[in-house]
Amino acid sequence: MRIVSLRSPQAQPFGPVRVAERGWDRTRGLLGRPRLAASEGLLIMRCSSVHTVGMRYPIDVVFLDRHGGIARVVESLRPMRVAMCLRATHVLELAAGQARRLALRPGSKLSGW
Repeated sequence: MRIVSLRSPQAQPFGPVRVAERGWDRTRGLLGRPRLAASEGLLIMRCSSVHTVGMRYPIDVVFLDRHGGIARVVESLRPMRVAMCLRATHVLELAAGQARRLALRPGSKLSGW
């Protein structure tokens, strides 16, 4: 799994962000992993829906188009929930509260990946 640093729409860097590109990494996501630190994230490639079944903590979910444009943001998705966005091609999972801190909103764009 490769690791990148991303920039918010206000050019604020954050990371490390692990990039899940292969089947097992994409399927596993954050399941069985410890809670993300404030600046960490997981970018799941070729993905338009996520679930938090089996997770013990909420996460922020940012749905991205193929160019890094933000299509939808779901803040504090609690365990045992599902979220999706049919326009998305990638999903960025962050610690709960980080999407708001980074001012991630639909229509903005992430860079650095």
